[in-house]
Amino acid sequence: MRRTFVRLSIFVLLFCVGASAQKRNITEKDLFDFAWVGDPQISPDGSTVAFVRVTVNAQKTNYDTSIWAVSTSGNEEPHRLTGGTRDSSPRWSPDGKYIAFSRVTDAGPQLFMLSMAGGDSWQFTTMTRGAGGIGWSPDGKWIVFGNSATDTEIARAGKPVPPSPDAHESDVKVITRAVYRSDGSGYIDTAHPGHIWIVAAPHSPEDKVTPKQLTTGSFNEGGAIWSKDSSTIYYQSSHVVEGYYELPSTEIYSVPASGGPSTLLTKIDLGIGGMALSPDGKKLAFTAGINKPVLSYVEPDLWVMDIAPNAQPKNLTANMDIEIGGGVGGDNAAPRSPGGGGIIWTADGKGLISRYAKEGKGNLAIFDAATGKMSDLTTGEHAVLSYKATDDGKAIAYTVSTPTKITDLYVQTTSGGQPRQLTHINDTLFSKLNLTEPETIWYKSFDGKMIEAWVQKPPDFDPSKKYPLILNIHGGPHSAYGFVFDHEFQWMAAKGYVVLYPNPRGSTSYGQDFGNIIQYHYPGDDYKDLMAGLDELLKRGYIDEKKLGVTGGSGGGLLTNWTITQTQRFQAAVSQRDIADWSDWWYTADFTLFQPSWFRAAPFEDPEDFKARSPITYIKNVTTPLMLISGEADYRTPPGSGGEEMFRALKYRKIPTVMVKFPNEGHELSRSGQPWHRIERLQHIVGWFDKWLMGVPKPEYDVSPR
Repeated sequence: MRRTFVRLSIFVLLFCVGASAQKRNITEKDLFDFAWVGDPQISPDGSTVAFVRVTVNAQKTNYDTSIWAVSTSGNEEPHRLTGGTRDSSPRWSPDGKYIAFSRVTDAGPQLFMLSMAGGDSWQFTTMTRGAGGIGWSPDGKWIVFGNSATDTEIARAGKPVPPSPDAHESDVKVITRAVYRSDGSGYIDTAHPGHIWIVAAPHSPEDKVTPKQLTTGSFNEGGAIWSKDSSTIYYQSSHVVEGYYELPSTEIYSVPASGGPSTLLTKIDLGIGGMALSPDGKKLAFTAGINKPVLSYVEPDLWVMDIAPNAQPKNLTANMDIEIGGGVGGDNAAPRSPGGGGIIWTADGKGLISRYAKEGKGNLAIFDAATGKMSDLTTGEHAVLSYKATDDGKAIAYTVSTPTKITDLYVQTTSGGQPRQLTHINDTLFSKLNLTEPETIWYKSFDGKMIEAWVQKPPDFDPSKKYPLILNIHGGPHSAYGFVFDHEFQWMAAKGYVVLYPNPRGSTSYGQDFGNIIQYHYPGDDYKDLMAGLDELLKRGYIDEKKLGVTGGSGGGLLTNWTITQTQRFQAAVSQRDIADWSDWWYTADFTLFQPSWFRAAPFEDPEDFKARSPITYIKNVTTPLMLISGEADYRTPPGSGGEEMFRALKYRKIPTVMVKFPNEGHELSRSGQPWHRIERLQHIVGWFDKWLMGVPKPEYDVSPR
């Protein structure tokens, strides 16, 4: 008997070793084989979930999006519904017989219809400047959407314009507004405000339908939702020409679906999120944060309001220190298909479903529509990314990400019960990868505040060894790391680094006071929180204090620059889409700081404050070799106010410095940039650390490369 047990033990041991040996460490190029689940939409009867499946295209230069479906039984594999490669935004008809969706065509995004009875999808809009924002009327007869074509463009649509020898369409930009461009989309086109349109829902390709415009004017309108009897559409707007001079406000209008003038229902001194109509059609719910007095971080609350002239909203979560609608940041949300969820009413009108963020986690909860009392719908150390409930509110579908899972689709009842996993979209790939869960730690900072952080260790981690460390700093500054998949951290660990990624003060999901404490002090004590985290890991004995690296993007790029001006303890740094000079950034960013949120005044009114908080002021202190990564089309943190200044100054001082520029990339390079660029970004970050921390030759970073 003893020999049999020994043989069995040896067999089990060899089997486990063999299974483990078949796995490999993750690489940067595994991103090419990732697949993402986005924008889940559960059918009215709760039997099926339609979603957007996102993959890297064959050329590895962009992303393909197609619409798929899966049964909520959990017993079937997902199947593809549409044949396009730029399909998104699936929306079920109220009877569940059709799905309307958006497809990008040569004429921009247009609306298509798919019958669930079978057959090919068909196009039913040919709008100049495209169509988007699909919303079915409750009776299933109409679809509301948005379009920004002018009257002249609409009149000319489909009509040939005879050439004129004197015709010239100028490409010169005449700028009259402080905010005139937006990262990721370029110049803001104020001549084409978005308006509300409707179109009859076709039931076959033979049904020829003609869209009808409901709103006009020089202001953007959006967030359209239908009344319960399908007679009226409610929407949001703000009739303020230059809103940056004022605090956010929102106007709520109604317009008859049959046409006619819009009616202003109320104006609210809040910038509100998407609206949701109660089952009895008498109330609206939305998210918004109170920004009086002006704050650096405004924590969103959950509000309800009667639909009545001059009605004022009620704050349901004023006494809860949680972030309604919030989440946590990673580098692998579904590109090109963010989806969402917003506020969802329960069928009896007594509850409101929303995502909320707390301590690096994103979960769903039901809030009492009268008192705001909260009951968790999902729990766990994960991040719910997007979600949608059935019209009767009995079932909800949602996507989940964890540190070892990109996104997968789940469904559960809203009355309780266990969630059912519907997709295993990356299981084949991930079964081959040796991924590890990060360690969650809490540590005490210099003033006694507790800071949450995560430690991603190499797959073969041995606490008796010494490892190089990379301190990774999130941006925002009001955002958060957490229990979500991050390819960058997993790959750095696979390359032999311990990665520390904290949520210093200023981070979201820890309450408004914690987030807002850095107002007028950024960067500052948040830097001390980061150093306290580094000291905590050094005490554990497995970090080589002579092999320390630091990196971060956006606000994390600013803090990376700040860190190497305040200490020489790091042997290498990579600053990404950064800020070096607050004054230069104030003048050139794609949004304004005309309100006293981060600074009390403008740089010409209080130059010393801007100077004191700018890393470039302390450039003489830098001895750390620095790489600077930026997108050439980044308008959020323009390279001229960040990396280019650091680069020129450090080159003057003969400090080892390299600048890596990505053509046609904006601020979202790490999350939704071109796939090849995302890979090369990772390669350069770790390549720089390999050179200075590991001693790996990298001739491409030499002034005269071999």
